Amino acid sequence: MGSEPRDEPRRKLVDLPFLHKFKLYSTHTNYYLIGRDENKTFWRILKIDRTDPTELNLFEDPTRYTHDEIVQLKKWISRGNQKFGGLKAETTCYGIIGFVRFLGPYYMLVIKRRKKVGEICGHAVYGIAETEQIMIPYPSPETRVANSLAERRYKNLLKMVDVRKNFYFSYTYHLMYTLQTNVCNTESGEIHDETMFVWNEYLTHGIRRILQNTVWTVSLVYGFFQQTKCSVSDEEFVLTVIARRSRHYAGTRYLRRGINDAGNVANEVEIEQIVTKEVPEGQKVPMTSVVQMRGSIPLFWSQETSVFTPQPDIILNNKDVKHVATRRHFENLKQRYGRLIIILNLLKTGKHRESILRAEFGKAISSINKGTTRENHLKAIHFDLNKQYKSGADGAFEHLCNYGKRALELINLFFCEAPLGVGAEAVINDSFFNNPIMNEDEEETSPEEEALKADIFSLQNGVLRSNCIDCLDRTNVAQYAHGLVALAQQLHLLGITGPPIVDKNNPLAKKLMEAYEKMGDAIAMQYAGSDAHIKMFSALRGDWNMMMKHRDMITAVRRHYNNAYMDSEKQNAINMFLGQSGPQLGRPALWELRSDQHNTGNLDIENLRPRISRSFSDNLLLEGLDIEELINENPQPSREGLNGGWETNSEVGFFEPEPASPRLFIKVSLTCCKHWLLFLSDSSSSLITIFSVHFEDHLRGPGSKHMFPDSGSTSDSQGLDDVPGFSHSYNAKFTTADEMFERCSSMSSDNMFSDIAESFTSTTGTDHFESIFKGVEMKLWYAEEGNAGYLAHTEGLGRHDNVKHTITATSL
Repeated sequence: MGSEPRDEPRRKLVDLPFLHKFKLYSTHTNYYLIGRDENKTFWRILKIDRTDPTELNLFEDPTRYTHDEIVQLKKWISRGNQKFGGLKAETTCYGIIGFVRFLGPYYMLVIKRRKKVGEICGHAVYGIAETEQIMIPYPSPETRVANSLAERRYKNLLKMVDVRKNFYFSYTYHLMYTLQTNVCNTESGEIHDETMFVWNEYLTHGIRRILQNTVWTVSLVYGFFQQTKCSVSDEEFVLTVIARRSRHYAGTRYLRRGINDAGNVANEVEIEQIVTKEVPEGQKVPMTSVVQMRGSIPLFWSQETSVFTPQPDIILNNKDVKHVATRRHFENLKQRYGRLIIILNLLKTGKHRESILRAEFGKAISSINKGTTRENHLKAIHFDLNKQYKSGADGAFEHLCNYGKRALELINLFFCEAPLGVGAEAVINDSFFNNPIMNEDEEETSPEEEALKADIFSLQNGVLRSNCIDCLDRTNVAQYAHGLVALAQQLHLLGITGPPIVDKNNPLAKKLMEAYEKMGDAIAMQYAGSDAHIKMFSALRGDWNMMMKHRDMITAVRRHYNNAYMDSEKQNAINMFLGQSGPQLGRPALWELRSDQHNTGNLDIENLRPRISRSFSDNLLLEGLDIEELINENPQPSREGLNGGWETNSEVGFFEPEPASPRLFIKVSLTCCKHWLLFLSDSSSSLITIFSVHFEDHLRGPGSKHMFPDSGSTSDSQGLDDVPGFSHSYNAKFTTADEMFERCSSMSSDNMFSDIAESFTSTTGTDHFESIFKGVEMKLWYAEEGNAGYLAHTEGLGRHDNVKHTITATSL
């Protein structure tokens, strides 16, 4: 179980004293974690005491053992514990995620299986395929609380943060930092595991404090990682896109909005785009990177909403009239990226609800600029992307590319030539806080290694910060535009020539779009509980049609349900994983607290957010979709969820295009994985239609590519055609990281709705919706009498022969 496929042969790095593989052994009184380096040149031992059920006691043996020595040592330990069964092999693992304690004993979280997802300058980067939670104390009457209902519930709550999805680490590279920081960093002794992009900082705090090193643990970065090998004009290079999500003020879309006192914003994500040229072994590697970031509007704001209000008003809190927190946020950005901060604000204008935030954000920027010199001013670009998009997707994208080009001219990008393994020395030094353990031949740098230092040609000085209301859908398109413009400059610096990259027909531009779409889906799933909307990307590709509209509608439905019903539990899990809240003596359990009673660090909930509320961004537009023909009876739904209990796996959704338009409610029960519960309602009726759809092989039909053979793009025919080279295209070859590293499997968002949407094979409009249910077994679903809001009628759906019953809804 603990073994993994061997890596393909790769260029050899300097022999580094890092532990890559571990085996856990147990006796009655201790665990012995024996780790070795990648080349099997030395072994080390960590002893974990099992006799104290409430304390974490760790003892590190500083000796480096050979293979024969470690075999002999295991024999001695086994003989000394023969009375209690000797030394038993427990498991194989690839690093410690951390230690955690709830109501009783400590648990050790380890990586059981890893998968290689790429390399950065010769440093392997891994994802997590399987984990294991191991109770430390030996089972005894004192550890019986480990089997209690509350303890099991806490353990399950922690597992809701699924580290198998979109968590990454490297043994020899500081993945929490950008390429520029890793190459240029000459300081040592820093505690990198406490930085903003290391998500298991709390879980590793105990072992780092006791051992004063990070030899046994891994640093987990949460977000996205994709690497693709490309070939253009017979030149090979590797394209890498990384997203790093901040752990500060982290959480879900409803429960984390705006900014906190410390200047941390919700949904803050750093995006890095690296291009590395392939060169013969032994040569320095030319590589470039560009970094941009996204984050919630840095103001104190919230939204008051309910299941029935998908587009609530925005409520501004006026406590921070001098914009102290906003100023603190931008000062932090300057410390991290450089003095020039360019803001691309995509909020809507006019009478839209977002305009209040746009106006206040403009005031905050002006206020901050008044106290600084001109060269240190924040440079803001206010661009209503939604409005421009309605005039043509290509034209709107051209504007974004122009903004990206201007930003790139001001902040530049990072370009260097460096040897494989660059930055590893800093990782070695920083792994030991006080007493570095080095081999004798590693104490001094050889002349050959001194000659192989990086040659730096340009540095990025500043960052482009993009935002919309959620920093998801519109922001993702804007960041793709900046990435595309940067890619053209990156290839130019690397000496890779060809037709212009800023061309929607260019295969490389399409490949980059795929990467940013996948990244957008991952970020949206993490923050909002659904994939990102694809409307703008589809329009740019020319495939925005009824099928894609239905897919976006389902995305909005799923996002609303997860935000309305699942976010509270998800926020509990995130808070516990990050150490912001947990079991405390004399306090209620986490699941008994309201969302505004959780520990939120330095945020003063009572003063800053007097009404903790849930918030939404705009949902999609239903252009061309006639729902009135679909819905005959349209009630308001109940305010109660359909499935009680904290462990529910059900999903319910809601969609409203405009206040006066009909609304479509969809509920999908995942309990048996074979039923849908569908709600149909409008904004004025007092009745609700509910029915269950039992689906089997009728959804396993041909794909959607034959559904709309004549559908075209809704985008403007002009726009980017005016950009030089936009009519060019050329052949290119791409190899995904899955093919480069055979063990790498995709980290899908597990979007059942998308899979179902792509299986539709009928025509458009109402007939299309009707065809979904033809030949399908339909069952009326209702709650028992007295459970208000669950009883329903199916009048108006009688044209479907399988719908048999009609019931009038109770008062809601």
